[in-house]
Order: sequence, then structure tokens, then C-alpha cells
Amino acid sequence: MIKLLLTIYAGLEHAFEPDHLVAVNTLVSERDNLKQSLKDGIYWGIGHTTTIFFVGIIMIIFKMNIGEDVFRNFEAFVGLMLITLGVFRILKMFYPNIRLTSQHSHTLHRAAFGVGSIHGLAGSGALVIMVITQIKSPVDSFIYLIIFGLGSIIGMFLASYLFSIPYTKNLLKSKKALRILIISSSLLCIFYGINVIANFLKNHA
Repeated sequence: MIKLLLTIYAGLEHAFEPDHLVAVNTLVSERDNLKQSLKDGIYWGIGHTTTIFFVGIIMIIFKMNIGEDVFRNFEAFVGLMLITLGVFRILKMFYPNIRLTSQHSHTLHRAAFGVGSIHGLAGSGALVIMVITQIKSPVDSFIYLIIFGLGSIIGMFLASYLFSIPYTKNLLKSKKALRILIISSSLLCIFYGINVIANFLKNHA
């Protein structure tokens, strides 16, 4: 029971890593509906879990040992994705008609799923996959992946709820204050993405 709780907690804590938070914060800033914001968080968690789970299954079944450096190469994609999210969110605020895709809710959910999937391939997501290589039983490895994934979904559900409050609960009565919040969160997303890419280039120089 203790191992179960620890694994769920590990997944929950993993969801609250900075790059995950800035991405989801930028995504939910598009919403004025709490239910849709929560779904975005869930879809992010499912995307993140799906990537880790399928890569983990391949490693378990074929007894492959993929080095951590391979996964860390995806960090550059994460950085680029964060920059794109931030820039597009700022542009959309000043030019409401601009869009990369359809604004249908299901399309935005798919975007959240895609963002989560990319996060699952990079950085600390790789550490989760490294953990299962240390577990002798394939069944235990599968169970670990599922429980960890459940924890990350719960964590991002909570994160999306917290971040969506200013946008969906009308806490910010002033439109100017809301615009400042959106710009600030978007710039944070952009700067964090730049930092991720800079660190990637530094480590691979």
C-alpha cells in the first residue's frame, strides 16, 4: 500500500515540474470555462502517460535499454513548443481571429494531449522509463507505469484547476489586469522555453 501511494505521489509531483506548469498555464489561459480547463489538464496527463507507457512497453517487451541521453535530445522540442505556445497566446490576445487550428474545444484538447506527449519523451519523463529498467518483473513494471501515469493525470488535473481560477472564476474584474496576467504567463512560457533550448545547446556543445 505504501509503495502504491509513493508511486502515485511521484506521478503527482512530476506533473508539477516547471516546464509542465508553464505549458498548461498557457493552455488554460484560453479558457473561460472551468470544465474545459480541467479537461485540458486531463488530456495533457493522458498524453504524457501514453508516451511514457508505450516507450516503456517497447523497452520491457524487447528488453531494450535506451540511454537517458536519447530522451534528453527531445528537450529542444519541448523548448520550441513552449516558445510557440507563448508567442501564439500573445498574438491571439491582440489578434483574436488568428489561429493555428480550429478553435473547437476538442481541437484544443488534442493540443493539450500533444503537448503532454512531447513532455513525456523528454527530460524527467525519461527518468521514469529508466526506473522500470531496474524493476525485474515485467508485470511490476507495467503496474508502475500505470500507477505513475494515474498520479501525473491527477497532478495535472489539480494544476489546471489552480491555474484556471483567474480565467474562469472572474476573480480579475479588470480586463486590463487579465491581459497583464495573460501576457506575463505567456512571456514566462517563452523565456522558460528559451532557457530549455539554451541549456540543451550548452550540454551538447
